[in-house]
Formats: sequence, C-alpha cells, structure tokens
Amino acid sequence: MSQPVSILAVDDDPLSLELLTDALRPLAVRVLTAEHPDAAMKIVHAERPQIVILDLMLPGRSGLELTEEILQHAPTTDVLLLTGHYTPESAVEAVRRGACDYLTKPIQIAALRARIGQLLEDLQKRIDAARLETELVRAHRFEGMVGYSAQMLELFAMIRRVGPHFRVALIRGATGTGKELAATALHRQSPVSSGPFVVCNCSAITETLFESEMFGHIKGSFTGATHDKKGMFEAADGGTLFLDELGDMPFAMQSKLLRAIQQQEIKPVGANTPKKVSCRVVAATNRDLETMMGCGEFREDLYYRLSMVELHLPPLAERMEDFPYLVRTFIERYAAEYGKPIRGITPRAQAVLARHGWPGNIRELENVLGSACMMAENEMVDTRDLPPFFQRNPAPSQPSHQHPMQQEMLPLAEVERRHSRWVLEQLQGNKSKAAEVLGITRSTLYRILGEPE
Repeated sequence: MSQPVSILAVDDDPLSLELLTDALRPLAVRVLTAEHPDAAMKIVHAERPQIVILDLMLPGRSGLELTEEILQHAPTTDVLLLTGHYTPESAVEAVRRGACDYLTKPIQIAALRARIGQLLEDLQKRIDAARLETELVRAHRFEGMVGYSAQMLELFAMIRRVGPHFRVALIRGATGTGKELAATALHRQSPVSSGPFVVCNCSAITETLFESEMFGHIKGSFTGATHDKKGMFEAADGGTLFLDELGDMPFAMQSKLLRAIQQQEIKPVGANTPKKVSCRVVAATNRDLETMMGCGEFREDLYYRLSMVELHLPPLAERMEDFPYLVRTFIERYAAEYGKPIRGITPRAQAVLARHGWPGNIRELENVLGSACMMAENEMVDTRDLPPFFQRNPAPSQPSHQHPMQQEMLPLAEVERRHSRWVLEQLQGNKSKAAEVLGITRSTLYRILGEPE
C-alpha cells in the first residue's frame, strides 16, 4: 500500500484510546481516535479509515448502532468491536450488523496486534486482487466486448478469423447479449473498417416504407418524395450494413434483400436502372429462424445466404465467469461518465447481483449498474444503490437459501464457519468466488472451514 492504513479507535475512555494507540504504533499505521460516536462519524466521512475499532458501550448510541452507521457510509471498512462482557448472542448480533470480529476486554496486546495484522494482510490482498482484476479486464477486452469464458474467447477467435474475409454474416443470440457489439467487431476486423458502419433496425421500419429505407427513392416516386434519398445500402457503400432484428423484416422484402446481397446492386424506388454498391452485410436476430422457415415466414434461400458465417452469442447466465469483469467494466464506464470517484462494488452488492437470473442479459446488467452508479454517494456501489427490485429481493426465496443462523445463538467461530459454508453453497461450491464475496483470502476460507488447502 502506497499510503499507511488509517485505523480509527473509538472509546469514551481516554486511557483505553491511549492503550490502543500505543499497541498499534509498531504496525506502522496511522491511528485516529474519537471519544464520541458523532466525532467518530466526522472522521469516517473525512478520512475514510480502512479499519475501525469500537467499544460496544458508547455514549449516545451503542457500538452496534455505530457499526451500521459506519458501514452505511463506508461499506468496505473492517469494524472490530470490543466489549468487557462477551456473550454468544452479542457476538452473533455483531456479525449480523457487519462487524468483522468481536474481542473482549481487557485487551491482550499480542492478540490485538495479531488480529489487526491479519486484517492488514487481507486488505493488501484485496487491493492486489482488485489491481489484478483490473488488468484482467483490460486483457480480455476485444473490440468493446469483455469476456474470459470459453464461449467468448471462442467468439473472439472466430471474429478474428472471419473478419478479414466475410461478405455476409448472421449473428444469433437472445435480447441484450451484445449482437451489435459483435457486428461492430466484425466490421473493425474487416478490410473496410475505415468505411461507414450503418445500422438498420428492421423492427422500427413500417412495411410501407421498408423498400425506400433500404434502397432509397428518387424525387416524385411517391407522394411526399420531394427529393432524392439514399437508402441504407447506398449509405453503407464501402463499409458494412448491420441489419438488426432481421426476423422482423417483412416477407415481401426478403427476396429483394437477397438480390441486393447476391448481386451487390440496388434499385431505388421509382428508378429505372439499378445502382452498384459494395458493402458487407451483417444480420442479427433473436428469433428462431428455423421455426419461421417452417411456417413460411422467412425465406430459406436468404437464411442459407446469410448463415455462411454464423456467430452465436451466449446469454449471461451461461457465462457467469465473465460477470465480475462485466461489472467492473460498467462501473468504470459510468463512474467516468458521471464524474464520480467510484472504484468498485462491495462484496454484498456483487453477491446480490450474482444471484439474479439476468433475463435481459448484458443490457440489463449495464442498465442496473448505470442506475447504481448514478445513485452511489460513496466510492463503492452498495446494495442500497441498486434499483428497488434488488432491495426488495436481496436473496432468492427458496427455503434452501435460508441463512443457517437465523434462529440460533452461536460462538463467533461457529458463526464464521456456518456463514462461510452458506455463502459457498449459494455459489455452487466456488471457493474463489466465496472468498471474494466474504472479503477474505482462499487460505482464510480454508482455515474457517477447517479444510486442507
């Protein structure tokens, strides 16, 4: 860490604060002190200490209440509670409120230094992990897309291979999977990358105007045609035409589209002679074209012409290993767009997002994080910044996802173990992801679970 870690000690006893300051001095940290919760919160707002040591009994409000208040403002801060009267009930309540540990008075200096030393080590590992994740995100970006999963790496390789050679291509995938980004990547990898990239949304054009929009028209060819107009094909001459929502194209237009692609010529509405054009065509759809062909709604010859190169974009649910990189990418983008110093997302917020099914895929994730960054008031996006749906549904409602400590009072070590196992179950046994959500290292997770590495 380039700057020393700041530790805030809060206790209404000046002698206890002096003891804590002396005990922490050998750790090369910056120690701040406060005797009242209000003074502590002023320091938290101004200094954003990475670790806070709280006495459980404070004037005005309890250490548990102050813990919640601190974590509302600085959700990544590690809060360590001190008390002269330990009970399993208070330990469980401390963890539930967000405390990372719970120690008893009188303080054992060696034990305190060891625990703070462990928190410092974990903090450094989180910083290193965040830096590494940022580097991985940059390393796995391809023409505006982000992916580390096998499906996306295969897609990137396919685009690199066919980009220099394709004349037509078909991109298939559910809504929100990034079909336009893939089309843009094909264009950028092609020999006409310096030419225009023209987007035509087939579902947004009425059937009566389709031919004019695609191929253009000449002045006087129909009522309202007061001047010559270029169509999409002519606008894309020397570049790439992207036909989005191809499955919504009127059947009567499909034969004319096929001719334009095969002959590389168009005939504007009202014209007597065709015009030559030279453009690559990329079409995209989320529709089941095979079923449409069986029902006579889509031309087989057009499908076979377009599908000479066919790319498939997987839904987000099938590439969740890319999820952390996508989250970081969108947070960086919207932090820059909104001019906010947002540097990441809290583990609990990321856990809430990871449990969502994402029917809207990447587009839905982007919209959610764009909204969250707009609402965020601190350096980390937290659960309170997420849209209302995620706050109303912070976890699935199935009985199997019920937290294992809701009705029991347990020792702190058992609280850690059960909570860690519960998080691990929610993440299908992924220990790396569980450690990330818990904000600890894999080694610490193995130690808590009592398992060999």
